Order: sequence, then structure tokens, then C-alpha cells
Amino acid sequence: MRTYPDSVRFLYSLGNEMRTAKLGLDRIQVLLGELGHPERAGRFIHVAGTNGKGSVCAMVESALREAGYRTGLYISPHLVEPVERIQIGGRPVSEAQFVQAFEEVHAAAEHLLRREALEAHPSYFETVTAMAFLLFRRLGVEIVVLETGLGGRLDATNVVQPELAAITPIDFDHERYLGNSIESIAREKAGILKPGAPTVFARQRPEALRVLEQRAAELGIPVAHTSCWRLTSLELDRDGHRSVVEGRNGTIRLECPLAGEHQVENALTATAMLELLTVPVEAIERGIRQTRWPGRLERVAQAPEIVLDGAHNPAGVRALATHIRRFYAGRPIWIIFGALRDKSLDEIAGLLAPLADRIILTNPNSHRAVRAELLEAFFDHPAVEVAPSVEDALERAAAAPTEAAIFITGSLMLVGEARKLLLPAYAV
Repeated sequence: MRTYPDSVRFLYSLGNEMRTAKLGLDRIQVLLGELGHPERAGRFIHVAGTNGKGSVCAMVESALREAGYRTGLYISPHLVEPVERIQIGGRPVSEAQFVQAFEEVHAAAEHLLRREALEAHPSYFETVTAMAFLLFRRLGVEIVVLETGLGGRLDATNVVQPELAAITPIDFDHERYLGNSIESIAREKAGILKPGAPTVFARQRPEALRVLEQRAAELGIPVAHTSCWRLTSLELDRDGHRSVVEGRNGTIRLECPLAGEHQVENALTATAMLELLTVPVEAIERGIRQTRWPGRLERVAQAPEIVLDGAHNPAGVRALATHIRRFYAGRPIWIIFGALRDKSLDEIAGLLAPLADRIILTNPNSHRAVRAELLEAFFDHPAVEVAPSVEDALERAAAAPTEAAIFITGSLMLVGEARKLLLPAYAV
């Protein structure tokens, strides 16, 4: 049997999951059929959207666990290690469990290739998705919270019949795959909606909401809007927010430890989902209070303060910019930035540059990374420098004054590399 590093190397050898993405369900359905359809076991909650879907999934899973369920959570991408993508009971599966699932899925794929039932080995994302379904069934998970990877309609996760779906705010991202308009992106996200599965819609742009509402009406499914969950008080601070929500089943007092004003809507979305799942108010409150979601406005050091935030598209960067202006006004702001090639660099740079006293551009360890030297052209700023690696960027940032705040952003891959260097003794 392969070791864990061997399995990870093979997965990476299948090619970057974005570059080799093959949108469509035929290949994953054939593979899952060979594995005995593990995606048909248990209960599934399916979440799509541009930003916030990971945070919502983390909150929902935490509250379901507090309610006494044996939970599964499937997310992408990972920050440091691929095992993070498949979690049971709030913890990543073990390396041994990951390897065993990989061996079974790979053997099934090889068997299908020999029979010419598949034209190519399943992609990185398809393989890990099948591994997740296999492990959730084997390890007796009662309910799985499933985050889509890319889009929704043709995403490999979209083979389940969920009992509840949700769509977080839709914005521009991955236009190459999902289309160049909000309407086309919304149509792809709406692909996770299924007959018989109620859905929750977070607040949306009007053009996105029209598409989502039309699809829900076509399917005849009930829709709950987060706007129906009324906030009667809200206190925001640097580390999260406290709010009082008038829900369907009474008053809910939320203490959300995830920073950023955008997490208010995410917490409302999670609350709406959990009430529709009839989770007790006490479990909702405890679950959201105990949610962890690393790498998203995560403070990992003081004096100077270092904050990790995987803001990798314009909507995410706008949320980061709002947070900096609200809670870090008057302090020196240093930004370490690296990005991948499929991003709207003009818009992102235009949002970040006015906030920063100093900008360090660097290279995430990815074939898709935009070379830091090329990024300079996007940043109209008097204090920009280039660091060849994330480690070198952190060394340069050590010169920041103690009262400064250093934000590491632009790519989740960059954030994961930095987190591993800054917190080597801590698990994600």
C-alpha cells in the first residue's frame, strides 16, 4: 500500500484541479457506481455560492455536531494538507484512512479504465470527492455538509440528493468556467437545487436572485430567504460579532468567532439552515460560538499583528478592505500578496493598494501562480517589493513596526504556506 505522501503525490500528478477541471457528472457517476454508490448513503446538506460557502458549511457542521449528530464535512480547497478536505466529527480523517480510501478509489478507476468504461483517470477533485463519500459511508456518518468545488450544476459533488440546499452570495469568480455575467454564474450555482429539497438563499444581487428564484419555482421547491431572520441587535468587533436573531422558533443569541462584517450574513444563512433542519436553539448557539475556519481573517500573531485571509476574488477582497478600514484605521498596514492566474488582478490590486503602507509581492508554490515580478505592473504604489518565496516575504515583513498589521492574502495556497510557516506546531 502507498504511504500518505505517495498518495498525495499521485493526486497532484493528476494535474491541478482547476487546470484539469472537467465539468460534468458522467465520470464521477461511473466511478461511484463501481464503488457501490456511497453517495446514496446518509443525509446530505449541499452548499454553493461564490463567497462564504465554506464558512457556512463550518458553522452548520459545528452546530449539527453540538446537536449530537455524527457529522461529515467536505470542503475545498485545503490550506495545508489534503486530509483537511474530508472531516468527521470536526476533525480531518487520518492519513491512514485517507490512503485506504485513495487505494480503493484508484483501484476502481484502474478497473474501469481496463474495461474502457472510463476514457481517463478521474481528476484530482473527482478522486477526492469519491474518497470522501466512501469514508463517510464506512465510518458511519449520519449527516454530511457538502461544499461545492466549482460552480454547482456540473460539480462532482452534485451527485447527491440533498435534504437541504443553500446558496451563499454570488459574485464574479472563475468566469472562464462559469460565464462572464452574474446571471450565468447564478445558473451554474442553481444547479445544486433538486426537487424535494428546500433551499436557503442568502442575500443576493438582484440579477442573481431572479435566476435562483426562477429555478426554484421550476422545481417547485420552497425557498427561505435569510432576510426573514431578523437581526434585533448587532455588535461587530475585530474578532467576530454578537447578534440577536429572531428566528422561526424564538430568539437566538449568536456569538460568531469568525471575523468580518460579511460573516453576519453567513451566520444568518447557517442559522436559517439549522432551523429548517429543526436543530435546537441551544445547539445552534453553541455550534456557531465554537466554529473554527482557519485562514479567513485569522489572527496568528501580535506585535506586529499578522492576519491570514484567503481573499482570492474581488468580493473577498472588498470584504477584507472593509474590515481593514473599520478596525485598523490609523495603523501601518503591510500586505503580503500572491495570486493565481485566473483572478481579476486589476480590480484586486485597485482595492488593496490604497490600504497599504507597504506591499510585498510573492510567489505561492503553484504552477498557476502569477510571477511576483509580473504582479508589480498591477500595483500603483510607491512602496512595492518582490520576494521570491513566501518564506522570504515573511522575513521581509519582520521589519514592520510593532504597531503594524500585516495581512497575508490573495490566494488560499499562499495563506496555507504562510500558516504552516507561522504555526508549524498547530493542526488546521
